[in-house]
Amino acid sequence: MGKTVLYIGNKLSTSKNNPTTHSSLEEGLKGEGFKVISASALKNKFLRLSHMLQVFFANYRRADYILIDVYSTQNFWYAVLLGRLSHSFSKKYIPILHGGDLKNRFRQTPGATSKLLGNAHRIISPSVYLKTEVENLGFSHVQYIPNPLRLNKYQFKKRENFEPKLLWVRAFDEIYNPLLALKTFRLLLKIYPEAELCMVGPYKDGSLAAATKYVKKHSLPVKFTGKLKKKEWLKLSAVYDIFINSSSIDNTPVSVIEAMALGLPVISTNVGGIPFLIEDGRTGLLVAPNDPEAMAKKILSLVEDPEKGRFLAENGRAKTAEFDWEIIKIEWSKVLT
Repeated sequence: MGKTVLYIGNKLSTSKNNPTTHSSLEEGLKGEGFKVISASALKNKFLRLSHMLQVFFANYRRADYILIDVYSTQNFWYAVLLGRLSHSFSKKYIPILHGGDLKNRFRQTPGATSKLLGNAHRIISPSVYLKTEVENLGFSHVQYIPNPLRLNKYQFKKRENFEPKLLWVRAFDEIYNPLLALKTFRLLLKIYPEAELCMVGPYKDGSLAAATKYVKKHSLPVKFTGKLKKKEWLKLSAVYDIFINSSSIDNTPVSVIEAMALGLPVISTNVGGIPFLIEDGRTGLLVAPNDPEAMAKKILSLVEDPEKGRFLAENGRAKTAEFDWEIIKIEWSKVLT
């Protein structure tokens, strides 16, 4: 019988929404014979914490390992509390790091960070970027294991030519700088009036209001879809030719990896963990943050040189092979045995 894993973190996916990385890992581990008990899917923060604690105390004795999602938001303190409880009961716990702004959280809360990471059995980072940042803080027991994809679910579309038909898939959040995508699009329209931009994602802060105000002011033909199920935006992606990522802060975004798997050449800001994911000129193109002129220029380079676009798309797809669950599951099996 497989070992028992207690997994505490963000399990907010539902049948109406996209699965979180938490749910994807849980599903994968169960498929490999592990017994996984997880929490929590409750949206209310206080009820979620209460449920996490309830599940912890009901199951920690039989758990061989405790996995704990670690985010930079207020949820960080959930991880701190669960880490301390695990340590006090002499349980092996493994923090799983998430979020491009996590390094700032660590620097702002050195005491809590030291206890959370220092007492951990092992630390899992889904990006080389965060692994390096945590090691620079003095923690050596960090292992890189990417967030998994089921690569066979992503159909690669080979494009012979690339039109200025742009796809953007992130949450409308200030750190993802949706205005950069709109400013870039505005520049493109001056050269290609038939250019298109589709922005997919949930609304998290006032960024959508700012975006719609900008669109109205400049009469931009932008399509806002809101949040889509994964299968819906994957289907939608076939209509577009270039994927843009406009973040000011980032880690290793799953949507960018998915775009690469689908055959969309990616143009992204060169921030956080992005240069660890994208090799400029080989698996994608990088530009300085908040520089619409540079991003527009990169887009035009693919429209004018389709061979370059095909080169990036093919290499991008090849890069995503390292994120396939069939490879990732081997690393997790080693950690949990």
